[in-house]
Amino acid sequence: MTADVNWIAILLAAISTMIVGSIWYGPAFGKLWAKLAKVKKDPDFTSKKAAFLYIRAFLASLLTSIVLAYVIVVVHKNSTDSYLVDAVFVGLILWAGFTAARLFMHDIFEGRPSQLTALNAAHELVTIIVMSGIIGLLPV
Repeated sequence: MTADVNWIAILLAAISTMIVGSIWYGPAFGKLWAKLAKVKKDPDFTSKKAAFLYIRAFLASLLTSIVLAYVIVVVHKNSTDSYLVDAVFVGLILWAGFTAARLFMHDIFEGRPSQLTALNAAHELVTIIVMSGIIGLLPV
């Protein structure tokens, strides 16, 4: 099976995750998230550690963007809807079936607060919808 994807859209979608995350876990909900997740500032957090952390996060986002783009293309080939509608639909079902469901499963067994689960799941929803929107607005 072949699927042509827009690599610029994939790259922009991956970059968007870093922007959404920096806002979500920064000024929007950073303090609440840190409290719920029991995250404390690391006094030994260096620029080198930050760079390594963000590079790994970007690579994970890039993988998500690639998979999302390929699934969107496959779904769109079997659809009569617009590319954007298919992209958002795919983002929603992948988020619900894989991201939110798996996050919920892990959090209930790890005993994490339900408010933390909701906060992280909402972040993932916004992230996936933004990614899907970018990919959907920039078809091949």
